[in-house]
Amino acid sequence: MNGLGRFNAWPQDLAEAALLECCGSRRWAQRMAAHRPYPDLDTLLAASDEAGYDLAPADLSEALAAESAPCLHHDAPRAAHLALRAAHAAYESRFGHAFVICLDGLRPSQHVDQVLAAIRTRLAHEPDEERALTAEEMRRLARVRIIELVTEAGLTPGPFPPVAYDPR
Repeated sequence: MNGLGRFNAWPQDLAEAALLECCGSRRWAQRMAAHRPYPDLDTLLAASDEAGYDLAPADLSEALAAESAPCLHHDAPRAAHLALRAAHAAYESRFGHAFVICLDGLRPSQHVDQVLAAIRTRLAHEPDEERALTAEEMRRLARVRIIELVTEAGLTPGPFPPVAYDPR
């Protein structure tokens, strides 16, 4: 069975838990899990986008609260760690949530420069403009994470996702 087939076969609560790792909105994860089975990856990704566009402000806030600022590899220069930490702190102070950006397609060596440049640019945004951009970045992140989830499900020998289960 391929990864999507395994994902479609997971019990509802385990699928929701795995989807919460993709986007921290419970409503989004419940909706995505409830609409299974998905016939193909494109349909799953389209459903993710649609569910992302339908997030209410409280759902987006919940998803953002589940995000954490990306960290650098421990071997990165101390100055890079300090610059990134300061930039994230300034962003969180201004907008009240973690900075999110989808870096899919960029080499890891480009991440620090891209994040720092994006934070500098986005600090100048008005809160409503930034909220819309943040929602778009969350949709992009969810897509990348779903692809990883389905890929990992295809590599997992059992019917359960490779994430920790927390029934809360």
